Amino acid sequence: MGILAGDIGGTHTRIALFEKGKLCAERKYKSREYKRLEEIVHDYLEHEKCTVAAASFGIAGAVRGGVCKATNLPWSVDTVTLSHSLGIESVYLINDLEANAYGVLALKEEQLFLLQRGDPSMKGNRALIAAGTGLGEAGLFWDGKVYHPFACEGGHADFAARDEIEMELLFYLKKRFGHVSYERVVSGPGLYALYQFLTENGHEVASPEVEEEMRTSDPPRVISAWRRKDPACARSLEWFLSLYGAEAGNLALKMLPFGGLFIGGGIAPHLIEMFQRGEFISSFCNKGRFDGLLESIPIWIVKDDQAALLGAAVYAERGR
Repeated sequence: MGILAGDIGGTHTRIALFEKGKLCAERKYKSREYKRLEEIVHDYLEHEKCTVAAASFGIAGAVRGGVCKATNLPWSVDTVTLSHSLGIESVYLINDLEANAYGVLALKEEQLFLLQRGDPSMKGNRALIAAGTGLGEAGLFWDGKVYHPFACEGGHADFAARDEIEMELLFYLKKRFGHVSYERVVSGPGLYALYQFLTENGHEVASPEVEEEMRTSDPPRVISAWRRKDPACARSLEWFLSLYGAEAGNLALKMLPFGGLFIGGGIAPHLIEMFQRGEFISSFCNKGRFDGLLESIPIWIVKDDQAALLGAAVYAERGR
């Protein structure tokens, strides 16, 4: 009997079966095409026809008492309903970044990319930040022997402008959203918001070809694809990485992850060469009197996109 694991995001939901710690069968679904998580899981079980001992799902949102109202989906998910609907006695629901954190602990060196060496001799807490459809953050508390992952919702903390143009951006977004969190600028939709701000406020000129492609394709993907050919796209992406680094630095100051900071999510693995250019690292370390401390923190990019699935399975295995 295997463990059913799920990674529930605002764009995609991935379901997989793990047997003896190994992923055996994975399916990917477009989240918004379904009204409830149960529909997706029933579809998976119908196709795979597997026997499940326990199920565990990582979801983008705050989980309280086994219940979560998804942040970027019109879903409410709870373990009691899932257990009854699926006929599985042991069902676990955890924050998606907490699941990622459990998964990161099980990754091998080749599944990571070292972005900043830091001081590898240091021991201590770790932290995880991941931009995708939203912005997730988590901590890994070091008790002197093992790590204990825990969730937080730091991505929804107030966005802090660093200069005049970012003050202009703040007021631009405040008119649209009211509260402006870091997720509004460090996420896939946030990248597009940066592009819109630059082109609508006269800081860059919108290309007709780019605008046309955005009408039929996902705008953040278009920005990434045009980054070498279009000045507005290039500037948007460079600014995005700078903001990403700034918030990663904020997280590091709060967690003091001397054991390392991990960058997860669906964006970073595709932009490793841009992360290496320096916008991310310079913003990460630019914290005044604490520059040196942040330079000592190792930083890795998580290349394996199955970390959250693996982590959900690890969590279920621990709970059995």
